[in-house]
Amino acid sequence: MAVLADVLAFVIGLWILLYLLDANRGNALVDFVHDAATWLAGWSYDLFTFDREWVQVVVGYGLAAVVYLFIGHLVSGWLYRR
Repeated sequence: MAVLADVLAFVIGLWILLYLLDANRGNALVDFVHDAATWLAGWSYDLFTFDREWVQVVVGYGLAAVVYLFIGHLVSGWLYRR
């Protein structure tokens, strides 16, 4: 469970990095990572609004990554103890 949470957070974190580095959105890998991260963070992206787009991306997607990590590791620890 923790590995799955790590992978989901990695995909979201990778999109944040690609966005901040202004990666070529025409590239198939960049497009795939963007689509996956958008699907994973669909619930959190518009939770808060900011004037600057880069802050919106970092907070909106970053919140989803942190929640996936927290819940995934919490559940994993709970299952491990059982």
